[in-house]
Amino acid sequence: MQAEIEALKRSRLYSEELGIDLKKNTDRELFKWFLASILFGARISGTIAENTYKAFERHNLLEPEKILKAGWDFLVYPIMREGGYVRYDGKTSTQILKNCDTLIEEYGGSLRRLHEEARDSEDLENRLISFYGIGPVTANIFLRELRPFWVKSDPDPLPAVKEIARKYRIDIDAYKRKSMTFVRIEAGLLRLRRG
Repeated sequence: MQAEIEALKRSRLYSEELGIDLKKNTDRELFKWFLASILFGARISGTIAENTYKAFERHNLLEPEKILKAGWDFLVYPIMREGGYVRYDGKTSTQILKNCDTLIEEYGGSLRRLHEEARDSEDLENRLISFYGIGPVTANIFLRELRPFWVKSDPDPLPAVKEIARKYRIDIDAYKRKSMTFVRIEAGLLRLRRG
C-alpha cells in the first residue's frame, strides 16, 4: 500500500500534461488552464478534451481576445473537429466565447484579478460558477490544481475522489489540502477512476 501512495504522490497534474505552468501564476498560463478546465468539464472524454485543447494551441488561440476574434464558426470548425468533437461542438464553442467575453468585461481578461476580487474561497467558486455553463465540477477542475498557488483556491475534493480514496484505504485528510502532495494524490486518484 505504501508503494501505491508514493506513486500517487508523484502523479502528474493535468495542467502539467498539457504543458501549462501554473506556478508562473501569469494570466496567460491561468487562461490556458481555464480553457482546458472548461473542456475537461464538458460531457466528453478526457482524450477529446486534451485533443481539443491542443487544437486551440496549434491555432494560437490561447488568449480570450484571440478566441473572440476567431469567432464561433472557427471554433466549431476546425478547432472542435480537430479535437474529435462530434456532439456539443456548437454548445461548447458558445460557452467558450461567452466565458471569454465575461472574463474581459468583468475582470479585464485577468483571472488573477478574479482571484484578487474574491472575498474568500467560497466567493471565488461562486464567481467561477457565475460564468456561462460553468458548474461546480468545472470550477473544481480549475481550482484544485491552483490550491498551492492561490490563497483563496481550496475546493472540496470531488465525491469521486473521496470514494476512490476510501476504496483504496487512503486517508486524504492526512495531507494538507494546499500542498502539492495533496493535489498530486487527488490527480492520481482521479486517474484511478478512469483507469
